[in-house]
Amino acid sequence: MRARPARRDAGAMPVIEVTDLRKSYGGRPAVDGVSFAVEEGEVFGILGPNGAGKTTTVECVEGLRVPDAGRIRVTGLDPVADHERVARVLGVQLQQSELQPKLTVREALELYAAFHPRPADWRPLTERLGLSQQLNTRFGKLSGGQKQRLFIALALVGDPRVVVLDELTTGLDPRARRDTWQLIEDIRASGVTVLLVTHFMEEAQRLCDRIAVIDRGRVAALDTPAGLIRRSAGATVISFTPSAPLDEREVNALPGLASVEHQGGRVTLSGTDETVNAVITLLARTHVTAHQLRVTDATLDDAFLDLTGTSGPTEEVSA
Repeated sequence: MRARPARRDAGAMPVIEVTDLRKSYGGRPAVDGVSFAVEEGEVFGILGPNGAGKTTTVECVEGLRVPDAGRIRVTGLDPVADHERVARVLGVQLQQSELQPKLTVREALELYAAFHPRPADWRPLTERLGLSQQLNTRFGKLSGGQKQRLFIALALVGDPRVVVLDELTTGLDPRARRDTWQLIEDIRASGVTVLLVTHFMEEAQRLCDRIAVIDRGRVAALDTPAGLIRRSAGATVISFTPSAPLDEREVNALPGLASVEHQGGRVTLSGTDETVNAVITLLARTHVTAHQLRVTDATLDDAFLDLTGTSGPTEEVSA
């Protein structure tokens, strides 16, 4: 695969541009004005609850669905009007993928390579993806992790400039999932831009340079993982069991406070770094000891909850 490109000049054309994308089914909008741009060399994530419009958006980018309105460009090309040219620069791993069970890994790779005028050499690709020992294994005999690695290989065999990975690690055990994360990092390091659709918050937080949170067919937020977390109502959480009751009026007056929760004598506050400092000052001033004190940063899951009202999406099968 190609070497990682140099940093793009400011103002250069994004690899993927989506502008005011709209798509409805039976008069009901699934995607309602989605816009975002993916820069070359980044891992760009799309998150959202079930039915939010993630898969429809990505399928329009891939040219598998025709938008009702809006503009999409992949390396400057229209995925529908220029579908064959887009297929040469865009590799795709679909959300739900299957192959004929008796097809071997070697046969699948040779078949997919034949679809491209200048395919990548799939032999070193299988070496990198840990599939070299399974070349003669039939698809139906592969483990879940091996199947996912094969789908990555098939998405890359055309030597694409951009690859779309849709719910790549669904159904994998934790070890296989983390191995797959490393593969995605390797793909990006080789110069391929990655559009990643996922429902795992940890996955998005670790891999993505930027994330678009799609909710009810619209982009609810677009930022880096750290930026989304900073938007969370309680970016920092402090919890402790006080040695004596605290004055509720003083607690509620703490700067930056987002929420207060009392459970079994334990107090949990969410807010900002300023809130943490104020709590420590309050405890010292009132001579209250904080037992089992814990201070933690908010996670992407917390930010997702604030943005969408759900604690994290599960696997999406439609919209």
